Amino acid sequence: MSKRAFLALIAGLAVVFLASAGAGVWLVGAGRDAGGEGSDLVGGPFRLTDHTGRAVTEADFAGTLKLVYFGYTFCPDICPAGLTTISGALDLLGADAARVKPIFVTVDPERDTVAALAAYSEHFHPRFSFLTGTPEQAAAAAKAWRVYVQKVEAEGASDYLVDHTALTYLMAPKGGYLAHFGHDVTPERLAEAIRAAL
Repeated sequence: MSKRAFLALIAGLAVVFLASAGAGVWLVGAGRDAGGEGSDLVGGPFRLTDHTGRAVTEADFAGTLKLVYFGYTFCPDICPAGLTTISGALDLLGADAARVKPIFVTVDPERDTVAALAAYSEHFHPRFSFLTGTPEQAAAAAKAWRVYVQKVEAEGASDYLVDHTALTYLMAPKGGYLAHFGHDVTPERLAEAIRAAL
């Protein structure tokens, strides 16, 4: 890796960290309400395609607690670590994991085809739905969740990185925002928060 490409990678990871930290400032304490339905601060309608090729909307996931994570399959470390944490939390929940729906939404629909997501899904918890779509559909979903997305292309490199907000959103069965977690959350802490919301 050239020095310029390395610096671009470091700068990209810094942006991801800052975007995640910044998002945490405006989300803290915003989601809970007396009815447990959450707030409309993030989230909303979407139309995407899952890793089996099935067209889905937000209505397909209604009635269950959701963990929503935005990322991409070419992500070198943060995304796989986040999905591994979610998978670990679901394992800790045991039978209660059936009451939770983890959802991965790509921020890189150009490379994250249905086939690519199907292959990627084999590395994580079987309850996951991996979603992609057209660039416009993916951008609309990211906007609804206030997710920062920026393609970073290093000079002379054949591939590119995607800077993006690295948060796990906990969403109520009716779709409202309840809480969020940074990339440093442990499976144990995440499982504890999920149990409290069930």
